[in-house]
Amino acid sequence: MKLSDLKIKERAEIIDVNCDKILKNRLYSFGIIKGAFVTIEELTLTKSTIEIKINHSKIALRLSEASKIEVAYAN
Repeated sequence: MKLSDLKIKERAEIIDVNCDKILKNRLYSFGIIKGAFVTIEELTLTKSTIEIKINHSKIALRLSEASKIEVAYAN
């Protein structure tokens, strides 16, 4: 499943980041790495941007970027 498929307040573990090296390095700098847990905090009305919480930080991502992040529901 993709990060972009989650709904508000759902929590998941990052399984893989499938993107080019430049974007991957940017995401890694925010702590978006394999094994990290992420929670969806907010969605814009147009659903073009999502706000996630990861490692006590909140980050806004474009939906196109979120669709490149593979996740699995966290227990």
